[in-house]
Amino acid sequence: MFVIDQIIFLAAILIIFGILSSKLSARLGLPLLVMFLIVGMLAGEDGPGGIVFDNAQIAHALGSLALAIILFDGGLQTPITSIKQVWKPASILATLGVLVTAMITGVAAAYILNTSLLYGLLIGAIVSSTDAAAVFSLLRNAGIHINPRLKSTLEIESATNDPMAIFLTVGLLEIMVKGLEPGTGLIMLFVQQIGIGTLTGLACGWLSIRIINHINLTTFGLYPVMVAALGLLSFGIAANLGGSGFLAIFITGVVIGNSRFVFQRSTFLFHDGLAWLGQIIMFVILGLLINPSSLIDVWFEGLMIAVVLTFIARPISVMPALKFFGFNLREITLVSWVGLRGSVPIILAIYPLIYGLPGAYLIFNVVFFVVLISATIQGSTLPLVARALKLTEPAPSTPAATLEITTLGNVDTEIVEYKLGENSRAAGRRLSQMALPDGTVVAMITRETQVIPPRGSTLVQAGDHLFIMMKPHIRDFVDLACSSMTENTQENLPDTELFLKGHTKVADLQHSYGIKLPVDSYLSLHDVLNQALGGTPTKDAYQVFENVTLFVRDIVDQRVTTVGVIMTPEPL
Repeated sequence: MFVIDQIIFLAAILIIFGILSSKLSARLGLPLLVMFLIVGMLAGEDGPGGIVFDNAQIAHALGSLALAIILFDGGLQTPITSIKQVWKPASILATLGVLVTAMITGVAAAYILNTSLLYGLLIGAIVSSTDAAAVFSLLRNAGIHINPRLKSTLEIESATNDPMAIFLTVGLLEIMVKGLEPGTGLIMLFVQQIGIGTLTGLACGWLSIRIINHINLTTFGLYPVMVAALGLLSFGIAANLGGSGFLAIFITGVVIGNSRFVFQRSTFLFHDGLAWLGQIIMFVILGLLINPSSLIDVWFEGLMIAVVLTFIARPISVMPALKFFGFNLREITLVSWVGLRGSVPIILAIYPLIYGLPGAYLIFNVVFFVVLISATIQGSTLPLVARALKLTEPAPSTPAATLEITTLGNVDTEIVEYKLGENSRAAGRRLSQMALPDGTVVAMITRETQVIPPRGSTLVQAGDHLFIMMKPHIRDFVDLACSSMTENTQENLPDTELFLKGHTKVADLQHSYGIKLPVDSYLSLHDVLNQALGGTPTKDAYQVFENVTLFVRDIVDQRVTTVGVIMTPEPL
């Protein structure tokens, strides 16, 4: 038997065990990353698996590749609206927050381990960043829902704070091993990491969309593969130019994920599975690299450092920034608690081994123990803490999914599936009351195992799946009509004209879009315009109602059949 045959066999077993451990994770309340690490440790030389693995270079290579894939998937799933909403607090947490965390933890580590300040600061730098893989996994699988601003802040911070942690770690190692003098060289290293990573991510994302939409591949299955390759290309370009590949691939993912491209749905599903595979491989490999018996020697010191990191350094680094941007004390407390450490600190802890720093194994063991404690305690208690702080919210409507039908070719129409949540605006109403934009067609409704014929009188219920055909440019309005009642529709209204059928009721317009008219709610839009225009509506005539303008867009037999609705801050 060839060596590669044995490797494939063992890899398959470890991946299967990692997947099966996800079921056990839900029952035990432990984060998945902890279960994957445990699988790796059990498979290692101190466990029943007996696999001897101590190659730091391979672990670093596989870990970096897996983390890049995870960040790319995170970018694909991050709406640009979320970034616009929280980029300021998230960027401060990802830079100054990481620096403050590293300094406080580093000073404490030097005292606890009775070592030099530089060694302590190195440990502080290594554990200073929150982990994107851990945060994404936890927030999307914890079984709770927190408000979008908090969730976005945590996810974007974790996805963008790696460059700062890498810069601090590499900078300190250059000082300790190569004698680099602190000063402008370190500052330039940081600017280079952030600047090149950002520019490369934006450029590769823009170029990727144009390549994907114009390449016309005959094999549809190659599109998701090409997207993955383009993401890794951005990582490689940035890294080889001296920038942050992790930041570049995340930004590339955001640009691609917020653009329209062919076979988008299948691409997202492919990368979701790829990201899960990356998590399993990364954490299992990192679990193999550690000898559990070596953790016993540093458990007390690791525990003390974890306490300082969790209860002192993280809150101090978080509170001023979030307070400045209007977060309340309960929200700040939750953000402080979800400062999860995961794969990134462990991968960074491999750097001292690669650099040949004396005492590197002590650093690795301490960091591994800190990560294990952080992920286990903070990760498993997130639902309890969120509920105790009264920050949980009802489950939102399941995000709409665009279905891909290859026979449609380049037709400018898409079929979108909506699953209605308990608090969806459409739940408990008839189709005719949803005030869907003109031009949309409800093609099918499914309820459990039944197919419900869509008619205007059909009563839709929570849990129903609505399959709606529409032009892409009206997608945002349909999203609002199916959105959660807790969402502010006025803030999310697109800055474009909304076309509605003339028989749409005023009450339905308000219910679906939050657009209010100072008239009787039982009137139809035809009635409103007919009365306002003296019973003689003509095409393109309009009437202003406070901050809403109604336009007559189509008339059949003296009846207004299509009405345009535009939000106007001031009367025309």
